[in-house]
Amino acid sequence: MTGEAQVSVMVVDDHPMWRDGVARDLAEHGFEVRATAPDAPAAVRIARTVRPDVVLMDLNLGETSGVDATREITSELPSTKVLVLSASGEHSDVLEAVKAGASGYLVKSASASELVDAVKRTAAGDPVFTAGLAGLVLGEYRRMADAPDDGPAPPRLTERETDVLRLVAKGMTARQIAEKLVLSHRTVENHVQSTLRKLQLHNRVELARYAIEHGLDEE
Repeated sequence: MTGEAQVSVMVVDDHPMWRDGVARDLAEHGFEVRATAPDAPAAVRIARTVRPDVVLMDLNLGETSGVDATREITSELPSTKVLVLSASGEHSDVLEAVKAGASGYLVKSASASELVDAVKRTAAGDPVFTAGLAGLVLGEYRRMADAPDDGPAPPRLTERETDVLRLVAKGMTARQIAEKLVLSHRTVENHVQSTLRKLQLHNRVELARYAIEHGLDEE
C-alpha cells in the first residue's frame, strides 16, 4: 500500500503466536517489521538498536510491564511512537499508558484494517484510540487542568504556533489543519515540531493536553 513501506515497526507481546501473527499481518500490508520482543527489557534494548517509527506495545508482558517499557522508549527515543495494543480496555490501564508516553491505545479486538490504519496514523503523529477511549483521556486532562499549578510560566509560542496547537487540541490531522489555515502540510508539521520542542513534549497527545490545560481547545 502506498506510503506504508516507509513505516518501520516493532511488535512487543509475550505470546509468540499473537506476536508473530501481528508482525506477519503488518508485513503483508507493506510495513517494515524491524523486530519483535517478548518482554519489557528486550523491548527497550532492541528499540535502542532498530529505532522503529512505531512500537506496538502490549501492557501485560509476563512479569514485566509494557508501561515501563513505554516510558523508557519514549524518553530515550522521542522520534519513536508507541501504540498500545492490549486486551485490556480498563480506564486505569489506558490513562497509565498515555501518561507513560503512549501516542494511542487500541484493544486487541480491533480488526486487521483498524490496526493497519492505527499504525499508519500513529506514524504520522496522530493520537489514535479505540472508540470511546479518546474522550476518557481528554476528560482526565481536563480534570488535571482544574488542579492548581504554581509552576513556571510556559514558553512563548508564536501566533501561528498557537493557531496550530488549538486545532491539534480539536483532534484535527496535520492535513486538515493545513487546509483550514491555508498552509502547506510541511509548514504545519514544522510548527508542530517547533511547538513540541518549545514545550518539551513528546507527541500530539501531550500537545492536546497542554492546549486543554490552557483553554486553547475552546473557541
